[in-house]
Amino acid sequence: MKKLIAEAIGTATLVFLGCGTAMLVGCDAASGSGYLLTALAFGLTIVAMAYSIGNISGCHINPAVSLGVFLSGGMKAAEFVRYLAAQCVGALAGAGILAAIFGLGKVTDATGGFGSNGLSGVNGSAIAGLLVEIVLTFIFVIAILGVTSKEGGHGSFAGLVIGLTLVVVHILGIGLTGTSVNPARSFGPAIVAAISGNAAPLGSLWVFIAGPFIGAGLAAYTYKFLSGK
Repeated sequence: MKKLIAEAIGTATLVFLGCGTAMLVGCDAASGSGYLLTALAFGLTIVAMAYSIGNISGCHINPAVSLGVFLSGGMKAAEFVRYLAAQCVGALAGAGILAAIFGLGKVTDATGGFGSNGLSGVNGSAIAGLLVEIVLTFIFVIAILGVTSKEGGHGSFAGLVIGLTLVVVHILGIGLTGTSVNPARSFGPAIVAAISGNAAPLGSLWVFIAGPFIGAGLAAYTYKFLSGK
């Protein structure tokens, strides 16, 4: 139970800080600084959570990461399902807090949907968006599996490497899909946006669930092949 609470808190924090930053600064091509600020917000949140709850739950705070760990033999199927549920609850909570703050404070949401993902950067192409998410998640998850492996011996600074990897995939991905690489991070804001009257993010939500899961699966099997004897 403590692991699940930690995962929920970590995912809520990621959505709150990452999507909250995107809501404030915007992520359009005209304001490139918004790209960097949002990318840093997501990456630095991962670093903070890795060194605070990493010793409790492993700090997955991402169903795609949990899938990669599961397929690599690092957790049981039942535990994977529990982690996924906790992460989705956390994402809803994080997005809900943003909705309360932005609503009560009448703050303008520069992204139009609580930091939810979309396909405007790929001209509405679901296939292009799916490919972006698969490739970016593959890079992110294979980096996690490598830096956290027992053979790697990088435990003391694994959180920093993971956070910086998330920053770099966001720098490229924000302009294309808003960068998900995390089904829960996409699920929470999309649902809260729909509840608040903006159902648009739901139309492409499947891309940001399927893409990261496919990318994570490919990363897990690729890493097993590369590191196996």
